[in-house]
Amino acid sequence: MTVEAISIGEAARRSGVKVPTIRFYERIGLLPAPPRSQGNRRQFDEKDLHRLSFIRHARELGFGMEDIRELLALTEEPQRSCHEADSIAVRHLREIEGRIAKLQALSGELRRMVQECGHGKVCECRVIQVLADHGECRSEVH
Repeated sequence: MTVEAISIGEAARRSGVKVPTIRFYERIGLLPAPPRSQGNRRQFDEKDLHRLSFIRHARELGFGMEDIRELLALTEEPQRSCHEADSIAVRHLREIEGRIAKLQALSGELRRMVQECGHGKVCECRVIQVLADHGECRSEVH
């Protein structure tokens, strides 16, 4: 049984990953170098498409390249415990929750600055005053 050879353009269309990004993933080793045609064109297969989709989805969820590299390595050992994958996901979740907390503090500080502004002259503008003096902020988190 022969596997259908897919061009890089078709691989990009099917996986939702742009051509330059596919080349980048190949260059950094997230995607193995595919075989080449006689005309030296990359030839991808369904396994490559699955891997590209995996990487794209992991990137959409905010995973870093090294985490994705580790997760991809784990997919090569399907009978292995998923403890490591869980640990990677939990670590990433904690990072995301930390960023959310900082963004909420930032949102609150900006909301307060705008609400306290009298919308008069710049010399009386609360937004300008707070930006000029971090001590005027209520939160140190941002």
